[in-house]
Amino acid sequence: MFRSLRKVLCAAAAALLVPLAGATAAHAAAPSAAAAPGAGYWHTSGRQILDAAGQPVRIAGINWFGFETSNHVVHGLWSRDYKSMIDQMKSLGYNTIRLPYSDDIFKAGTVPNSIDFSGGKNTDLQGLDSLQVMDKLVAYAGQDGLKVILDRHRPDSAGQSALWYTSSVPESTWIADLKSLANRYRGQDTVIGIDLHNEPHDPACWGCGDQATDWRLAAQRAGNAVLSVNPDLLIFVEGVQSYNGVSGWWGGNLMGVAQYPVQLSVANRVVYSAHDYATSVAQQSWFSDPSFPANMPGVWDKYWGYIFKQDIAPVWVGEFGTTLQSTVDQKWLAALVGYLRPTSTYGADAFQWTFWSWNPNSGDTGGILKDDWTTVDTVKDGYLASIKAPLFPGTGTGGGTGGGGTGGGGGSASCSATYTVSSDWGSGFNADVKVTNTGTAAIGGWKVTWTWSGSQKVTSMWNASYTQTGSTVTAVNADHNGTVAAGGSASFGFGGAPGGGAVPALTCTAT
Repeated sequence: MFRSLRKVLCAAAAALLVPLAGATAAHAAAPSAAAAPGAGYWHTSGRQILDAAGQPVRIAGINWFGFETSNHVVHGLWSRDYKSMIDQMKSLGYNTIRLPYSDDIFKAGTVPNSIDFSGGKNTDLQGLDSLQVMDKLVAYAGQDGLKVILDRHRPDSAGQSALWYTSSVPESTWIADLKSLANRYRGQDTVIGIDLHNEPHDPACWGCGDQATDWRLAAQRAGNAVLSVNPDLLIFVEGVQSYNGVSGWWGGNLMGVAQYPVQLSVANRVVYSAHDYATSVAQQSWFSDPSFPANMPGVWDKYWGYIFKQDIAPVWVGEFGTTLQSTVDQKWLAALVGYLRPTSTYGADAFQWTFWSWNPNSGDTGGILKDDWTTVDTVKDGYLASIKAPLFPGTGTGGGTGGGGTGGGGGSASCSATYTVSSDWGSGFNADVKVTNTGTAAIGGWKVTWTWSGSQKVTSMWNASYTQTGSTVTAVNADHNGTVAAGGSASFGFGGAPGGGAVPALTCTAT
């Protein structure tokens, strides 16, 4: 009902700090700083997701759509290289990418389109089919320390479906393709799980017992099929629209979990997923409640928050977004961010999330990127700062080299920094800086300085604060990325002008 109103240009069917009850002292404990969390495959324990070593992790990510559309590949590659996009996601502090796809990408003869190969962009994607391009994105995300969740968004690129099957894409095809993906990425722990189907809605039901419409039963069938070929994956199960006469967002109603939980053949694999939106997508009754936005925690509790509060299972808000144009939407986003719990206070004992979207071409929400596919909407991104979480161990150096320097600190406290220009259009440029703890103990903060040889000025910076005096810039960590384990890294990025300047030498000081 509501998602049909969305004006998604790509045709995708896509603060009140209110402490949650039920937190125990053990849950509230911050993750161990002994080793960077996130290594290996993950599993669940109560309301938390744990890595292979049993450390709690927090998904704090972004949706990058396009594989589910007639382009059969993530959008924006008509403007930029895919590696620079992923590097920029990393520099902004997003640690997970949700990749929507449709079953069209499994069909013989399906090839991606609208990829620009000029000027050295996307050169290693030439001649690849959609699945092979997905392989490249997954591999590079893993190098950068980002995890990937694969999202079966649509049966085909024509549009979203209420149920997990259609007359042209039966349940058997859905499950076969899910198993194919699970097998394709078996042994690659960058892919942590699969979101079985995007936004089931009326007539989809939860717990009604009808094999043709009961989404909970279908999720069990599909989830068990996935686990039969790759038992290490997490199974992400979205809600429905209506339960016992109470309607909400498509995919956002998980009220039925209390009576009818998803039961899989492998324990500790289920993560429930809700979607939640603001008025730029559609109106809901709670937006006009006289107590808004103070009423919103109660709304979220009813639809999906109780699952977390009662320690039933982890909850991942797989999509939420807004254009931020109205005051109501601004209040909604601030309230939701508070409800999801700040990382600085709760660590990974919090709701998981991936924001909708990275893409600017979602018509009723816009994106973190602006229409040029390069400039960051720093206001929108800024709302999410308190709930961002550390990156995960990478499989290599995804961001390249591009110059850098070392310095600062002696003994066990030291760091280095590398500077990579991710895009340069002459009148301006974007750059990413990676800070690595080169010492033997965790550091609590860092400072990076450099001096340009030309007339460059910082125009904006994310995931760090800065001062510039003449041609010398000093960048200091943000609250959420100052603590870096030995051997670990943090990132920040910035925009500057003009372009065409030389890469400066960097000095990093551990604090």
